Amino acid sequence: GPRSTVRVVSHTSVPLLLRNQPYFFQQSQETLYIIWGPAKKMNREKVGLTYQALVKVMERYPHLQIYTLTEEKMTYCDDVFQNETGKNRCVGGSEGGRGWSSVPPDPMPTLSPAAREKNHSSVPYHYFEKGRLDECKMYLMHERARRAGHRFITAKAIFSRWAKRRNIVFAHP
Repeated sequence: GPRSTVRVVSHTSVPLLLRNQPYFFQQSQETLYIIWGPAKKMNREKVGLTYQALVKVMERYPHLQIYTLTEEKMTYCDDVFQNETGKNRCVGGSEGGRGWSSVPPDPMPTLSPAAREKNHSSVPYHYFEKGRLDECKMYLMHERARRAGHRFITAKAIFSRWAKRRNIVFAHP
């Protein structure tokens, strides 16, 4: 939304940002962007198409705060996922949901409260694409996908478990 101060963006969503540059890069100037993705898309040696698109955006909007995860940080995220689930994130050709939430859960973790209710109101999957995709249907579709799904429910289950053991604080100086 218009008050976002930090946006964590998948390499697959960068084209959405690029399509509406005045909104994302001029109107929301204080926003910090953290972009993640596989090495083949984010490579800094002129072959990563997503990374190169971000370099061009930075040239056009020099005030932007755009950061990318290094290959080492992506590997760290993959290791955390494997330690938490016992499964390798890359099995089955999956790219990661938020860097480490893409392996099929076994057994299925608890669904979010809205997805459990029969008569919940429909919430858009992307707030900026109202009326297109229902969030609960999208979460379930990705969770059940055999390949390349983003395991949002699995990630939420992991964060829920961590929150019971640790004081999780999201801060941006």
